[in-house]
Amino acid sequence: MEVLSVMKLDMHCHTKEGSLDGKIPISEYIQILKSKGFQGMLVTDHDSYNGFREYRDHLKNELKDFVVLKGIEYDTIDAGHILVILPENVKLLLMECRGLPVRVLQDVVHRHGGILGPAHPCGERHLSITRTRAYKRNPDIMKHFDFIEAFNSCESRESNMEARQLAFRYNLPMFGGSDSHHPDCVGTAYTELKDEVTSESELVHYIKEKRETNFGGEYYEGTVKGKLGIFNHVLVESFWVYNRFASMYRHHKRKFALSLLNQ
Repeated sequence: MEVLSVMKLDMHCHTKEGSLDGKIPISEYIQILKSKGFQGMLVTDHDSYNGFREYRDHLKNELKDFVVLKGIEYDTIDAGHILVILPENVKLLLMECRGLPVRVLQDVVHRHGGILGPAHPCGERHLSITRTRAYKRNPDIMKHFDFIEAFNSCESRESNMEARQLAFRYNLPMFGGSDSHHPDCVGTAYTELKDEVTSESELVHYIKEKRETNFGGEYYEGTVKGKLGIFNHVLVESFWVYNRFASMYRHHKRKFALSLLNQ
């Protein structure tokens, strides 16, 4: 595969400020990536922009040689984790209200000029789209995505291979991301772009044009599921229960956020 080296980014990043299970302050995340030769990152905290807000409010004015882009890893009610990127001028309260059905999420994101794609699409049950009822009922929901995470450092080789095959089947651009929650996982995966992007709008445009991306990385051996072994299914089912109750808890806020879109 041809090596592209214009811009190297980690496209799946969790911070201490934005994710409950994140252990890395965004300032430390940036320094680790810079030391590994990266030129940027996409912040993708769980249902929160707080990691990016920390960068925007306290680091942005001091950081001149590294690009930090705002994204989110959204918890749908029926299709697992979805990575969402909106233009920088779009502010949607709804993105921080977990629990939308995937088809509604796709419609909202596209109506506001954004792009989205499944994270670790062939990974764990409930968390990954091909392991959910929404996909099994209608695999062609994949046609409404803009990209696929085809390499995730925290997934298995088999999972990533399936993700690549899925991307080829639907002719979707492919990303690589570390999905790191701990310092020793940061920068274990990458996405390379042929042109520099300095804003979310530029990244959205790049992907919508289906311009070339290169991706890859190394596998992270310190995942929780790796340590739990056969007991990992208990954690996965617990997350499913948590997501259901958390989505119910966010119902009124989500309903209010949806009403704002129709004004």
